[in-house]
Amino acid sequence: MNIVEIIENDKITVRISGEIDGSNVNEVETTLKASSEKSSNLVIDLKELEYISSAGLRVFLIIRKLTESAGHKMILKNVTEDVMEIFTVTGFVNLLTIEA
Repeated sequence: MNIVEIIENDKITVRISGEIDGSNVNEVETTLKASSEKSSNLVIDLKELEYISSAGLRVFLIIRKLTESAGHKMILKNVTEDVMEIFTVTGFVNLLTIEA
């Protein structure tokens, strides 16, 4: 797994590649929390994410709650077909803001 943070004016984009699972979920959570505190617009680019476990799904819910409670936005973009299938089957497609 690889995480890259890109800061552009009032928006932070976090690109996550590889897999999110129990072995790296703490790193993902720590990075996304820190990024969400820096900007009111958090974009999570999943173009190169191949897999997300239930632990990773939990992190996205935590970050969504944090951003919403602060009046900020969190958007997922470039979601791969495999990851979108996981979001759909688990119902997360209805809980997260996903940009086509």
